[in-house]
Amino acid sequence: MTLNIWLLFVTTTFFVSATPGPNMLLAMTHGIHYGVRATFITCLGLMAGLLLYILVSAAGLGALLSTSPRLFTAITWLGAAYLVYLGIRTWRAAPVTPSERRDNQTLNALQRFRHGFLVALSNPKAVIFFTALFPQFMNSQRAQLPQLLILTASFYLIEAGWQFVYASGGARLSGWLQSARHIRLVNRLSGGAFVCAGIILTGVSHH
Repeated sequence: MTLNIWLLFVTTTFFVSATPGPNMLLAMTHGIHYGVRATFITCLGLMAGLLLYILVSAAGLGALLSTSPRLFTAITWLGAAYLVYLGIRTWRAAPVTPSERRDNQTLNALQRFRHGFLVALSNPKAVIFFTALFPQFMNSQRAQLPQLLILTASFYLIEAGWQFVYASGGARLSGWLQSARHIRLVNRLSGGAFVCAGIILTGVSHH
């Protein structure tokens, strides 16, 4: 893996992870309701679930790399189509404010950790990254494990960083995010970002 390929992966991951998917929206919502310190436990749950997803997905990636280029292409287009679908659905989503989604009871630390863990396991973004995006940045003629470790560590750190950004932002912008007009703006910006990510994905070649 060359430095240019790694930088392209980091750039793509940075912008795709920044979009408010389930993990980020949970971190933001808990930041609004519980504050940054309490949301740290939620983020630990999110990252624990993501790590489990990474280990399971990476374990089967070697078999994927040994398949035909047609399968690589099919998976890439499926991943791109799913991102575009998410973009359209997010764009058209009703402007429901975070406070309208709030549970009546306060979650304790264990419940916040468990909530984060389960949300991370239900997040389809990880499937896209590990079954569609990762192979596009790997050289099948070289050792796979070092490449997997580099990409996994990069993805993991970027995702964790954005979770804390969303938690902090939620704590500071709770009042602004109660406006339906603002929520609609966020939905459209997020939807556009998902669509752009899908278009970018179709342009990444297999190395």
